[in-house]
Amino acid sequence: MAATVFYLDEVPEPGATAVLDGPEGRHAATVRRIRVGEPITLSDGHGVLAESEVVAAQKDRLELKVLNRRIADPATPQVTVVQALPKSDRSELAVELMTEAGADAIVPWQASRCVSNWEAKARKGVEKWRAAAKQAARQSRRAYIPDVAELHTTRELLDLVRTAKANGAIVAALHESGAGRFTELPFTGVREVVLIVGPEGGLDDSEVDALADAGADIVLLGPTVLRTSTAAAVALGALGALTPRW
Repeated sequence: MAATVFYLDEVPEPGATAVLDGPEGRHAATVRRIRVGEPITLSDGHGVLAESEVVAAQKDRLELKVLNRRIADPATPQVTVVQALPKSDRSELAVELMTEAGADAIVPWQASRCVSNWEAKARKGVEKWRAAAKQAARQSRRAYIPDVAELHTTRELLDLVRTAKANGAIVAALHESGAGRFTELPFTGVREVVLIVGPEGGLDDSEVDALADAGADIVLLGPTVLRTSTAAAVALGALGALTPRW
């Protein structure tokens, strides 16, 4: 079994001593009860992976000898998930699931039918999503922590779609009105995919029209209607089987 992954802002070179403190150190030493001699994989969350061994342990920090260091290849294609804000009790679950399923970037979106409204608390909401993404990345032992963008309005989302399309990306808005299927999109050779997931109440007709006008493909993900908190993870699983990601 691979060693547990913990994150540092900067991972030292092989032979050096790394110090894991702060929230990561407390979690490792107090919650996971990691002791001297145990292996830990260190990462900066941006692709660096380093095998290390604990050489000293205190209640809120570990000291580790770095044994080796490498750069993990990023997934291809890169996947950005635009997630309309779920209800508060499922919001962070959506981030955890899509992170574990391999999302490379996450964009929170204030869609018109969202029950949640972040207008007065966008910073707090984004911080919670970033923390959830980091925790899920550790759980799934990822070398890359997904970037969580600032809250997007529909106008900002349409700009994102146009830019992505101009750069050759596939942009798929998952919706029951789609004439085609997600699995039928031409993923071969594509370097970037943008998945757009609507809220519990679904995409508004005007949003569907605006996304299509901006270049998005309106597609069916599968034969059933999924919760907004699980749709991205299911789409990422399908994409993993359809592309070199898996």
